[in-house]
Amino acid sequence: MIGQLTGTLIDKNPPEVMVDCHGVGYEVSVPMSTFYNLPALGEKVKLLTHFVVREDAQLLYGFATAEERAAFRQLIKISGVGPRTALSVLSGMGVADLAQAITQQEAGRLVKVPGIGKKTAERLLLELKGKLGADLLTTGSASHDHASDILQALVALGYSDKEAALALKSLPADVGVSDGIKMALKALAK
Repeated sequence: MIGQLTGTLIDKNPPEVMVDCHGVGYEVSVPMSTFYNLPALGEKVKLLTHFVVREDAQLLYGFATAEERAAFRQLIKISGVGPRTALSVLSGMGVADLAQAITQQEAGRLVKVPGIGKKTAERLLLELKGKLGADLLTTGSASHDHASDILQALVALGYSDKEAALALKSLPADVGVSDGIKMALKALAK
């Protein structure tokens, strides 16, 4: 119903923000990854949203990127994982880290997120396998540790996860993080 909000950021109180859209203030819950990238109060902001209607509430969740929203939607489809838990997962780890944990089936990384126990982590790994991140981290060329850092840097610069992953594929295996970012930016500029 409400897919996007564009307006003025008038309040920031983690994990909630308030966006004024032509005189109407929308309270939006956001993951910390989005919260840290918000502009100052009084600045213009654009959030992709997911609207949840329950018997006792109507809730709006906001995301800086389409990938974050897609990951949130995949998470809430899982039995026992509600919007709050999904927001907690996305606050505790970025989409790229989540995708990597799922691809490598690392329950230990998910258990570190507050509110996620061993059983929930195993359920997440099972249910999301093949649905989230399979195409994001099939780099194979840059070393795994550096690839994750380079991917996060490119996403922070405003590139989508898919654009960043494509740029990573062209990098040599032994590239460092700073050189890899420079080379990836050159590849993306073409």
